[in-house]
Amino acid sequence: MFWLLLLAGYCGLALVNNSVAQKPALQIIQKPRYYGAITGFPLSIQCLVTGSVKYQWYWAAQHNASNKEPLPGRRENIQTVENTLHILNLRLEDSGVYFCKANDTWGPGTGVKVARNITVTQVQYRTKLKDGLMIFQGLLLAVCIAALLLRKQDLLENTDSIYEEPETDHIYEGLAIETCGGGLYEELSVYAQVDGAEAPWE
Repeated sequence: MFWLLLLAGYCGLALVNNSVAQKPALQIIQKPRYYGAITGFPLSIQCLVTGSVKYQWYWAAQHNASNKEPLPGRRENIQTVENTLHILNLRLEDSGVYFCKANDTWGPGTGVKVARNITVTQVQYRTKLKDGLMIFQGLLLAVCIAALLLRKQDLLENTDSIYEEPETDHIYEGLAIETCGGGLYEELSVYAQVDGAEAPWE
């Protein structure tokens, strides 16, 4: 009995697998996958799908964004012709990721990065300006460090001028020490009191 149930389960799985294999998932290819361009130029993105399908185009700021804006929408420089998206006059705000949707299946997306159209003269001018600013910052840093070192040296000189060491040592000046005919510290026993004598306060 167990073998019959197991055999029926295998047959059911084979039928389900066979029905899924007959209807393959829709494969969508977008060309190109990444496009870098400058403002003012046209751009075309193709969505390649086998068979007749209904195409829809969407835009997102990032590849993993959840909200996608349908195209052409409010953008007047974007047109769609069947499986091709045309951007007639690229602007900076056209940067982002463009997705093709065919029969509820999303394409991999095409990343578009639009940069400003600048001349070689402008690039050289900006490079020289940046180099000049870097040199100015280095000089300003050197001046600040030199000012700090000079300030520290002035403070040290001021503290040295406030405290002046005396020329001679006058610690014992005016102090009269009676020697009592002997050495200073060797004859201390002369001044010691006799044992048994009481102190005046006792």
